[in-house]
Amino acid sequence: MILVHCEPNYIMAKQIKTVGSGNYKHLFGKENYRWMAIGLAFVVLGLLLMIGGKSQDPNVFNTSEVYSFRRITVAPILILAGLALEIVGIFKKPKAQNPQ
Repeated sequence: MILVHCEPNYIMAKQIKTVGSGNYKHLFGKENYRWMAIGLAFVVLGLLLMIGGKSQDPNVFNTSEVYSFRRITVAPILILAGLALEIVGIFKKPKAQNPQ
């Protein structure tokens, strides 16, 4: 990649080395992805528990259906737990692999 810096008095070009494929190191390990997948599953499950609540008659408001324990308590707790698991998955250090 070549970057060109232009000013009124001179032109300067600079060569930048790109990272080769041999120096690439994965940011996350297998365990990190596993924690993030579990966290995503918790979030999706919490959102699925929140959906629904359509009444048969639009003129009738059923409070026990809309404000059920599942929608008001369980689903938000699952979503927050899923977000916490996502944070754990991101910040957990991958185990060091021994080069042989």
